[in-house]
Amino acid sequence: MTTITRRTLMIAAAAIAAVPAAAHDYTAGDVAIAHPWTRAAGANGNGAAFMQLRNTGAQPDRLISASTPAARTVELHTMTRDGDVMRMRPVQDIPVPAGGTVALQPGGFHIMMIGLTAPMNQGGRVPLTLRFERAGEVQVELAVEAAGARGSGHQH
Repeated sequence: MTTITRRTLMIAAAAIAAVPAAAHDYTAGDVAIAHPWTRAAGANGNGAAFMQLRNTGAQPDRLISASTPAARTVELHTMTRDGDVMRMRPVQDIPVPAGGTVALQPGGFHIMMIGLTAPMNQGGRVPLTLRFERAGEVQVELAVEAAGARGSGHQH
């Protein structure tokens, strides 16, 4: 094998390896969705979706709903501290301010998937459709991380 052929193969391999990281970011209108992920969970249980929402536009937006064939019900939630107890509460929407970023993360805003229709296995992908007031609708894929994960292992 010649040096040029090896070099060409190395460049091609590097380009292919970079595709999954780039494919894990999405855009809907002025909203950039980065690193959508979830934790492994069993069928009939519950799961949560996490990601970063960044509004690059001059107008505020709101995440108004989400859906997935992987769960019977999907709700937008937040976690709040009530004394020494953390309580999960549904919310009508998740504001995404103009020029701002909102983190959907464990212990804060998240998308609750209730009544999983099948197991979510580590290393898999789960489709999730997000609906924004201004940016419209976009389908993303959640990377399934370990059951106890605290953050996406797919950070850049």
